[in-house]
Amino acid sequence: MKKTVRSLTCLFISAVIFVPSISSAEEKINAAVAANYIKPFKEIAQAYEAKTGVKVEATFASTGNLYSQITNGAPYDIFLSADEERPALLLKNGTAEKPFVYAKGEVVLWSAQKNFCGEKDWKVQLKKADIKKLALANPVTAPYGTAAKSALEKTGIMKSVESKIVTAQDIAQVFQYASSEAVDAGFCAMSAALSEEGKNGCYYRIKEANAIVQSACILKRSEKPKAAEKFAKFLVSPEAQKIKKKYGYK
Repeated sequence: MKKTVRSLTCLFISAVIFVPSISSAEEKINAAVAANYIKPFKEIAQAYEAKTGVKVEATFASTGNLYSQITNGAPYDIFLSADEERPALLLKNGTAEKPFVYAKGEVVLWSAQKNFCGEKDWKVQLKKADIKKLALANPVTAPYGTAAKSALEKTGIMKSVESKIVTAQDIAQVFQYASSEAVDAGFCAMSAALSEEGKNGCYYRIKEANAIVQSACILKRSEKPKAAEKFAKFLVSPEAQKIKKKYGYK
């Protein structure tokens, strides 16, 4: 009888000891992530889960579409935007905590065709008659599309390529179009050009396009604000910075 009691006591203590680790493994947070950040985010989330046991599930889309979802009540814990404007608006209307910059990106003109980058200047390249289609992310909802469009207008190239532009719903779709050669080239994020697939093609840096300052914020409706805060700190940690750098983010 005494042995039975001891056994049950040991089992109970063991169960109590292991409850926190089981709880940690089952905990997860939901993130709304701008489409340009797919590859680095997946690596960062994987590193965070390996370190803490907490899963970070992401929904990737254009910044504008994610912002619309959030304002309509989508249950995200944290929002990683591709601009500073929308997190600032969420702070202003009381939906989010104070935003913070987590990355600075860059627009490039990328093509799956290695010989596409034959000219020294991207503007000269785009004026060639053999270029039939050019992908651009929707400037209304995608900050990378906004920056690319601004560069085209600023340099006076827009009129000559306007009829060739294929509008994609987000920057990830631009790379999809370009990598499948459905278009000759696309205005992509540097992170796509530096991915394993991206290295098979070539790209021009668009110096005329503004740098993309990307801001994030924890949403006040989050049911796991402490977990979201811990992940937010990891986003700007040295470990995360190494991953960002690999994809061209500053």
